[in-house]
Amino acid sequence: MTEPTFTVETAMVLAEVAHNRQKDKLKRPHKEHVLAVGDALADFDDDVRIAGYLHDIAKDTPVTKQALLDMGVSERAVGIIERVTRRFQDDPDSDEAVIRHIAQDHDATLVKIACNAHNSVQERVRALSEKWPDKGPTTRYADARKVLYKAVPRGEIHLILNRINPDLLSEMDQLAD
Repeated sequence: MTEPTFTVETAMVLAEVAHNRQKDKLKRPHKEHVLAVGDALADFDDDVRIAGYLHDIAKDTPVTKQALLDMGVSERAVGIIERVTRRFQDDPDSDEAVIRHIAQDHDATLVKIACNAHNSVQERVRALSEKWPDKGPTTRYADARKVLYKAVPRGEIHLILNRINPDLLSEMDQLAD
């Protein structure tokens, strides 16, 4: 059996390079987010982990599906990336429709849970609330978790949250029932 041409380590490097100069809403390096999401998926298979590291690449960079395939990213990993990318959705302006679409796919749901959990880290939520006091930055993420947590086994959610945002574990216990 031949070794895969595109590895998890390659995805980490690509994520870091592709998002190197980008900043998030709080003016922090965006690469920290994509690396944290990929790291949170360490207990899953390579395609899920690769998709975690590259989950924002189609949203934030000129890298295309074909470019990813040409680099050796598997069809499965590219499919996960496409499913979690809002602009590829039928109704990209509807948060609810986007989350429901993602939740129809087990692997995409895992990636989105990791992304959501990192975006919901208390320090980040506090900073967003201070920057935009009139907007509730956590409402959208909390609403998404109500759908996402029902789409995959609780044990898998626990693995992700334990790595990236243990503060959400008690909420998971309430929502996953």
